[in-house]
Amino acid sequence: MIRKSLKAKIILPSVFILSVLVVSLNVFLSIRFSSLNNGLLNEKLATNINSLHYYLDSNLTNTRTAAVSMSFNTNVIKAIQERDTDALLRTLAPMHEQYGVGYFTITDDEGIVLARTHENELLGDSLASLQNIQDALNGKTTSCFEAGVVVKVSARTGAPVYDADGSILGVVSAGVRLDVDSELEKLKELFESEVAIFFEDTRISTTVAKNGRSVVGDTLDPDITEIIVKQKQVYRSELDIYGEKYITYYEPIFNSRGEVFAVFFFGMPKTELTQASNNVSRDGVIYGFIGLIISILLIFFIMSSVSEPIILLSNDMSDIANGNLSVDIKIKGDDEVGHLGRSLQKVADILHKLLEDINIMINEHKKGNTDFDLETEAFRGSYKILADSVMELAAFSMRDKLTGMPNRRSFDNRMEMEWNRSIRSKEFISILLVDIDRFKIYNDTYGHPQGDVAIQTVAAVLIKALHRSTDFAARWGGEEFVVLLPDTDLTGALGVAEMIRLNVETKVIPCDEEQGRRSTVSIGVSSWKPNKNSSINEFVMTADEALYQAKNTGRNRICHHKAD
Repeated sequence: MIRKSLKAKIILPSVFILSVLVVSLNVFLSIRFSSLNNGLLNEKLATNINSLHYYLDSNLTNTRTAAVSMSFNTNVIKAIQERDTDALLRTLAPMHEQYGVGYFTITDDEGIVLARTHENELLGDSLASLQNIQDALNGKTTSCFEAGVVVKVSARTGAPVYDADGSILGVVSAGVRLDVDSELEKLKELFESEVAIFFEDTRISTTVAKNGRSVVGDTLDPDITEIIVKQKQVYRSELDIYGEKYITYYEPIFNSRGEVFAVFFFGMPKTELTQASNNVSRDGVIYGFIGLIISILLIFFIMSSVSEPIILLSNDMSDIANGNLSVDIKIKGDDEVGHLGRSLQKVADILHKLLEDINIMINEHKKGNTDFDLETEAFRGSYKILADSVMELAAFSMRDKLTGMPNRRSFDNRMEMEWNRSIRSKEFISILLVDIDRFKIYNDTYGHPQGDVAIQTVAAVLIKALHRSTDFAARWGGEEFVVLLPDTDLTGALGVAEMIRLNVETKVIPCDEEQGRRSTVSIGVSSWKPNKNSSINEFVMTADEALYQAKNTGRNRICHHKAD
């Protein structure tokens, strides 16, 4: 039922939409056929213009990266210092492809050429008049389009090379030539258009051919020159070039002084684009109907593949909803359904871990280990809030709110665990019942808040007196406390009890000083070596009887009971 409903909701609307789309497309192509050619041409022109700007900008970026990188190259610096042309060529020639540049030129600190990777035999001439060289000799890295001595049109960057003392040794200039046929052939393929470079108003390189030969040496039309060179504007037009119609575009190239010294041209054959648009219209009708049929078949296939994992996920979600958090979600792909499956698995794993940690904590608390807590930082969001709430509830049930020490329930859990351990190990176990003397009178005299301070003070003394991890202290109730000392005989227990008694006696707790009384505690001690016939209640009762004896024989003292 779910599968049929899901398919019906997707397949039928999809088929309807695709049918309307195909019919609308055919009608649209018929109506807009006349305007499609111009639209495609304008779009292609805009794309080529953006590509041209990106190409020019990327050339400047590449030359800057190359020049700056090589200016810090230790081999280059050393070769300039030694004026070693061969070393410079060996270092720089392999770097063309790595940095996407066409050549490197190296000069000394006066702009005299030490090496050229593009004309390696032409040395010793001065390039100090070139802007990128001038700026570099003055300590400034400059990128620009510029005409040089050998290269007429190129993007280039000059970067200063410094000696160890900070003085300028020379200049590394990196460039990309725009005036060579090899570069224009790449641009022809990029733009799918004929391209050309004009130096000033003369064409010096082009892919436009007449009778199989590139046409160079001719000049721009004076009217076009007026717009591009003098008015510094781009020029677009539809021109006839050697008997074929072209959509043409002329882009001025500026040097560092803002002068137009070169022009970039590309022309798109109009007949090819017109034929291409006609082919698109024809193919759109044919492939539209074919695509409709294929799409309908694909929708059926896709729905079959999508509905199956959704059903599996639905079953897994039902298991989780029914409390089966150990479910293994089988759908874990990279698509949206797989992402849903992984998220569902994550939820189940988090809940499973949370419940598992809670059970472990409960078991530890049952053993009297009240220091065992949940690692709430492992959870996020509402899960962390839930974990924190469980922690708060556990602390409330296992710890005394006033003193922060374990409560009577925690003691009972720990007592049972240590009692059974002592039976197995056949070792002594001791218990101390500690009661604050005359606490009711103290509480009535100084008030309940001060009474709470007295209880907290005695609790601190008890906690400080325990030096082993197995020792355990808890609030028994009211002004009474209990201390459990596993593996401790009567002598050891009396030692701990005496230390507690003395430490409480020396604590500064307000009391009736006029009558010479100090706040003290009475302690009942019992030490047994239990067996299977022993009773925890009897053991605790003997300590309580010892405490009663201490209270009745003057307080501030220790009485004990021992059983073998």
